[in-house]
Amino acid sequence: MDDDIRVLAVDDEPANLRLLDAVLSPHGHRVFTAHSAADAFGLLDRENIDLVLLDIVMPEMDGHAVCQQIRANPATEFLPVVMITASGREQRLAALRSGADDFITKPFDQSELLARVTSLARIKRYHDTIRRQADELAQWNAELESRVAAQVAELERAHRLRHFLSPQLANVVLDEEQLLQSHRRDIVVVFADLRNFTRFAEASEPEEVMAVLGEYHRAIGALVHSYEGTLERFTGDGIMVFFNDPIPQDDATERAVRMSLAIRDAVGELAARWRRSGHDLALGIGIAQGFATLGRIGFEGRFDYSAIGSVTNLSARLCSDAAGWQVLVTDRVLAAVEHLGCESEFVGDLQPKGFSRSVRVHNISELHTEIQRGTP
Repeated sequence: MDDDIRVLAVDDEPANLRLLDAVLSPHGHRVFTAHSAADAFGLLDRENIDLVLLDIVMPEMDGHAVCQQIRANPATEFLPVVMITASGREQRLAALRSGADDFITKPFDQSELLARVTSLARIKRYHDTIRRQADELAQWNAELESRVAAQVAELERAHRLRHFLSPQLANVVLDEEQLLQSHRRDIVVVFADLRNFTRFAEASEPEEVMAVLGEYHRAIGALVHSYEGTLERFTGDGIMVFFNDPIPQDDATERAVRMSLAIRDAVGELAARWRRSGHDLALGIGIAQGFATLGRIGFEGRFDYSAIGSVTNLSARLCSDAAGWQVLVTDRVLAAVEHLGCESEFVGDLQPKGFSRSVRVHNISELHTEIQRGTP
């Protein structure tokens, strides 16, 4: 412990103050003197005092009242106070009742005074250490709460992103939120929905409809994530997925076609089981490629990541025109995957609703060559 103990001696008799200073100062203690209660409180406000030596008999405010006021102040409530009393049990008892930690009787023994000052000052320093550590702990707790709040906000942000991005893409976008700002890009769009779903929903109980949709969505969702597509929306039995945004993909068209064929096969297995329950459901898929404007749309508390453009409308129209288990694509999509051992058939020149010109449409049934990075 630092030997420089800061002692406040309070006495209205200058001779007594000089005596206390003469005893304590040679031992390295720093002595502050006050001739009245007012002087004492002023010093306590200005100085970091370790211990108070307090005479009882003083004008205006005696030592008992001074000690009680020291105890009433949160800044000094634990400050050690030693009262200097005359001999007598009643005075010593009154000193303790006033809040004093110890007392010394007049005339005092110098060795006893030094021992009591050293002992009580050590307790004061321990208390100061505990208070400082408590303040540091409170500061650390506040910082921890702030960090936890920031992490919770980040998790909530990640949770919102994963509503419409695959996990792989969401992790990247969390670090690059500007990717969600409005921009234009060439993308590949996939639309899929179930044939005969409306008739099935009208004829079935809601619980049965929800069970079928649950199986359907789980199968599709797993494949969308596997092929790292961006899921724009689920609309009942319909889905929209696009590729090459927000993260560019050199093989976006191949991913879209392979995912679509995988979805066709997975839902086909489900449909075989649904048929045993009397539900005649099939899947139609449309794929188109072209430029779109992409970005975040919505309002505070509910945002989606969306693609706007004729390519999305064309994909939706191809999906609508597809017969059960067909994967209808445009010339551009077919050209991008023909080198992969693509099996397809020409469907015809169709004029999708809302388009002024006809579109050459093909049905892709198989891709033989594996993706270079490995099939998901």
